[in-house]
Amino acid sequence: MRLFIAVLSFLGLLQAVPAVAQDGPVVIELYTSQGCSSCPPADALLHDLAARDDVIALALHVDYWDYLGWKDDFGRPENTARQHGYARAFRAATVYTPQMIFNGQDDAVGSRAMQVMDLLQAHQRRGNPVDVSLTRQGERVIINAEADARGDYIVQLVRYMPEQTVDVRRGENAGKVLSYANIVTSWDAISRWDGRAPLALDAAAPGSAPIVVIVQQNGHGSIVGAAELR
Repeated sequence: MRLFIAVLSFLGLLQAVPAVAQDGPVVIELYTSQGCSSCPPADALLHDLAARDDVIALALHVDYWDYLGWKDDFGRPENTARQHGYARAFRAATVYTPQMIFNGQDDAVGSRAMQVMDLLQAHQRRGNPVDVSLTRQGERVIINAEADARGDYIVQLVRYMPEQTVDVRRGENAGKVLSYANIVTSWDAISRWDGRAPLALDAAAPGSAPIVVIVQQNGHGSIVGAAELR
């Protein structure tokens, strides 16, 4: 309980800190689960990060805690696979929740608010080498990007639900009503790009859900550019 209060009290500080000059938003992926007792403080912190214009905050619910007595209805095996991909890239022995990953490069325990803020500011200072812009046209999105250098990039299209509240009735969080922000519902690789020439793509984006496009180095490498349409 004291940890949860400490994180909530830090949210005001997080909102008050001015954004460092940077090119493009920082992508923060939170790997979480409704069945994880240590995750609610990180979920609350992601709510605050999701409100910032200089951050693309994404909650990826995993499915490997479902055996504890509560099945996470947002859990996706694809999210678990993506987290394991990062573990291999980071040469980590295991995966855990709540884990936050910053621009595909660094990670932190998602409930450690000071460490989260330090990494956010560090990535803002670095900036993004790829400039991404999006235009919605009906049920499609037009994607344009320019890179400072060549590379082996994967262009990814992400959709999410902005917010949902869950009454958890069993498992480690039994009896809690938990609120979740920016819950990823799909994450698709739509193109490969070498950065030599400007990128121009026309992709299907049905429905009114927010759209995120992420350009990432192949092999769960660094995220080099991203943009969002809410």
